[in-house]
Amino acid sequence: MRITCIGGGPAGLYFGLLMKKLDPAHQVRVVERNKPYDTFGWGVVFSDATMDNMRQWDPETAAEIQQAFNHWDDIELHIKGCAIRSGGHGFVGIGRKKLLNILQARCERLGVELVFDCDAQSDEDYADSDLIIASDGINSRIRGRYAEVFKPDLVTRPNRYIWLGTHKLYDAFNFLFEKTEHGWFQAHVYKFDEQTTTFIVECPEQVWLAHGLDQADQQQSIDFCEKLFAKSLQGEKLMTNARHLRGSAWLNFQRVVCDQWWLKNSHGSHVVLMGDAVHTAHFAIGSGTKLAIEDAIELARLFQQQGDTPAQIPQVLADYQAARRVETLRLQNAAWNAMEWFEVCGQRYCDPLEPEQFMYSMLTRSQRISHENLRLRDQTWLEGYERWFAARAGIERGPDQKPVPPMFTPFTLRTLTLKNRVVVSPMAQYSAVDGMPGDYHLVHLGARAMGGAGLVFAEMTCTSPDARITPGCPGLWNDEQGAAWRRIVDWVHGNSDAKMAVQLGHAGAKGSTRRAWDGIDKPLSDGDTEANWPLISASPQQYLSGVSPFSRAMTRADMDRVKAEFVAAAQRAAAAGFDWLELHCAHGYLLSSFISPLTNQREDEYGGSLANRLRYPLEVFAALREVWPAHLPMSVRISAHDWVEGGTTPDDAVQIARAFKAAGADLIDCSSGQVSKQEKPVYGRMFQTPFADRVRQEAGIATMAVGAISEADHVNSIIAAGRADLCAVARPHLANPAWTLTEAAKIGFSELAWPQQYRSAKSQMEANFQREKAQKA
Repeated sequence: MRITCIGGGPAGLYFGLLMKKLDPAHQVRVVERNKPYDTFGWGVVFSDATMDNMRQWDPETAAEIQQAFNHWDDIELHIKGCAIRSGGHGFVGIGRKKLLNILQARCERLGVELVFDCDAQSDEDYADSDLIIASDGINSRIRGRYAEVFKPDLVTRPNRYIWLGTHKLYDAFNFLFEKTEHGWFQAHVYKFDEQTTTFIVECPEQVWLAHGLDQADQQQSIDFCEKLFAKSLQGEKLMTNARHLRGSAWLNFQRVVCDQWWLKNSHGSHVVLMGDAVHTAHFAIGSGTKLAIEDAIELARLFQQQGDTPAQIPQVLADYQAARRVETLRLQNAAWNAMEWFEVCGQRYCDPLEPEQFMYSMLTRSQRISHENLRLRDQTWLEGYERWFAARAGIERGPDQKPVPPMFTPFTLRTLTLKNRVVVSPMAQYSAVDGMPGDYHLVHLGARAMGGAGLVFAEMTCTSPDARITPGCPGLWNDEQGAAWRRIVDWVHGNSDAKMAVQLGHAGAKGSTRRAWDGIDKPLSDGDTEANWPLISASPQQYLSGVSPFSRAMTRADMDRVKAEFVAAAQRAAAAGFDWLELHCAHGYLLSSFISPLTNQREDEYGGSLANRLRYPLEVFAALREVWPAHLPMSVRISAHDWVEGGTTPDDAVQIARAFKAAGADLIDCSSGQVSKQEKPVYGRMFQTPFADRVRQEAGIATMAVGAISEADHVNSIIAAGRADLCAVARPHLANPAWTLTEAAKIGFSELAWPQQYRSAKSQMEANFQREKAQKA
């Protein structure tokens, strides 16, 4: 094959040498705009796993890189006068220039043609090529030329950064945080050879502007950074090798994602994007070089596997895109999480979090590193952190005692203390008759209360017959229902140490539907035991277009009636002995319909601005707070994101939380969606936790995380990082009422008390899990 790589970065060079090594008969050339052995940039980072991959494909190159690289396991944080170090992280640092020199020399030895000082304008200039690798970087001309085919999604991020170097040598990957009168700066610092360290300084745009750095030239910017990080630099200077850039050389990171990765051009040559031309990963996790190298390896592997002839190119490129897209998106998502963490850390984490918790939050910022993964990396550090965290929850442990995992630390609101951070979510069961909870609810909730969770929620409990979602929903609109709930709450209190919570809600426009298993969200049919009842909402709406009945807009008289029904239900909940009250203002139900602009089109004082849309939900909350016992907590469930353009956003969620906090709320239960069928949520493990994290830090109120939290590792990671104070677990509790007891046994925490009737099974379960762990090891 005749192969041309446009762009002599790691992707183009490494692919070129791999293909030449695969078959010396291939005609391979790499075209680079820079002069020989000249490049821009300081050190680059990739992982031990990437090095292992390179050893398999070209041991000679890997050996040269290994001799030149700087390897470290430790990450060290410097903030607020504290230095904290954690090990076991496994990174490789090497000078970008040195890496390219090694690859260039290897290419020359193998017979790859290197064409320097040639600024390729187009793939059309290489019509003799069977395969053209467009590895021409983040500003790829070739990607731009065929933008209608490649369909790149380019996102410019708000933070500013400047890529510098220094001769001050560091023995760990250092993160340095310094606060100025205008805000926080951070530096990403790592040694990449025996003389030089990469020193990337980053800050939010508004902080950059406030310091006038938009008007600074490069030297003035360097002088500013030297003064800011003087304590760490200890007299050493900062350097730039970007003098060719105009202005201050402060940049914005650009995220690149392409829908299509390859095409056939007008000359019949196949053109494929590689490296930064097709995807970028933020330097916060150092995966840009890793992605480029592994792109090259995967494409070479497919040619080796399927045949390295021109006839095979289309199938190989199709398989290459399919294979690499999944891994690339996984890494880009992790890099995106890490990038966003650094973009908001000054606003969200630097001030409120103590250095110890800030370190934990930083280490787990990408959500790729979990609690137990940290234990594998550095058990001593993690156990020290667990002791620190538990001490702040009132648990002191001696040095010879095993620390308490964060999820099993107590949590107190007002006078109520939960034994741990696990919550059984309110989950609709549709099994009440005329709103009356019965034996089913006693068994269902009682079993979960005995299963180890600190707090057990009853499902959304309705304040009137027309507040129900389905005919099977429970209520608290009469005293008989209150007495039935009292029976359940008394049983839970008498047979477990779990606390009981009630969630009061009104279905609004989403009411009068069938039970989920008979057709979720569908209106009642002629065969149902009850007829459809009239629906009310903030504004007239039809939840299922063309299917649901229309609701009518609430009048002032409706508002007064519904508020009075909420108050009466709260009074009955208090009389029934519930420990916790939550007001349901999420998922498109009645109070949520006032908050979301998707469902509130009112033109009176209850519509328009967010403050106006919150007016009625806040009225209801204030009325409940007056009658709910002052010593017991109240929470509010919100939809922190409608996942629809024009709907409620995470920015709004912070304002919503602040409003309820001012009204007396103790905690915000951060869910999302279910307001509109037009929603397009982005699912994934712990996918709603970022909402709880943001609300907690920016609104300054305790939060509950919900959504795809399914194992102890998730809960420990969320609680330890301070992303939420409680974790609500739903479907795993449906599958296993004793989920909390089971997860405790899995992670080897034997101190969680079991019901005395079940204790004979405790040691057996713990032993079984220990045996499984030993076998895996």
